[in-house]
Amino acid sequence: MAISQTQKNEIIAKYARHEGDTGSVEVQVAVLTADILALNDHLSVHKKDHHSYVGLMKKIGQRRNLLRYLRNSDVVRYRDLINSLGLRH
Repeated sequence: MAISQTQKNEIIAKYARHEGDTGSVEVQVAVLTADILALNDHLSVHKKDHHSYVGLMKKIGQRRNLLRYLRNSDVVRYRDLINSLGLRH
């Protein structure tokens, strides 16, 4: 259901803005996106798992808020991030 620590470390290394960066908006959104995709795959198999659905909705809300913050503070970083993650086709 959740992503493994190695996958999470790869995502952090790819989207980090500097060495040791784990809290920037880009990293948080990328990790949440990977979690959302993993939960979507899980829910496509386990259709009656309503508890995971609630967790999915929470993660989507967190990602939406972080993206809104990034869009309002730095539009260029926002556009680069959504293009690299493949969001908002």
